Amino acid sequence: MANLSNDIEKFLLSVLADNGSVQISRNDLAGYFKVAPSQINYVLQTRFTLERGYVIESKRGGGGYVNLVKVSFEGDYFKNLLQMISEGELNENKAFHIIDKMTSDGVISDYESGLLKSVLSDKSLSSPFKNQDLIRKNSMTEIIKYLMSAEGRQKDDCAKKR
Repeated sequence: MANLSNDIEKFLLSVLADNGSVQISRNDLAGYFKVAPSQINYVLQTRFTLERGYVIESKRGGGGYVNLVKVSFEGDYFKNLLQMISEGELNENKAFHIIDKMTSDGVISDYESGLLKSVLSDKSLSSPFKNQDLIRKNSMTEIIKYLMSAEGRQKDDCAKKR
C-alpha cells in the first residue's frame, strides 16, 4: 500500500512542479490509480500538509474536486504555520517537516537545519514530565516569530549575499 501511496504522491508532485497548483477530482484520480477515493484522501492528508508546504482546498459536489497548492514562505505562510502550531501539538515528525520545508525553500541553511533538528528532537527534549511536544511547540513558535521579524529578515538577506 505504501508503494501505491508513493506513486500517487510522485504523480501529484510532478503535476505541481509545472505550475505550483492543481485542481483534481478525487474520483478521477482514484480511477486512474485503480484505488478507492479514500486512498487519495489518505495521500493528501498525510503527504500534502501545511508543515510540508501545501494547502488543500476541498470543493464538495460535482465529483469532489480538490485544489492542491504549493506555498512558499512569502505572504501569509508563516502566519498560517503559527496558527496551525498554536491549535495543536507539534511532535518531532511535524517539526522536522517544517524545518525541511524551510531548508528546501532557502529560508535556513543545511547547517541551521541540522542544529534546529538536534535541539527539537525527542532525544534532546526528553524529560520525566512528558511535555516534549509543548516545549517543541513553544520553541518552534519563537523560531518562526524570529524569522518573521526584521532581524530575521536581515539575517536572511545577509545569507543570500554570501
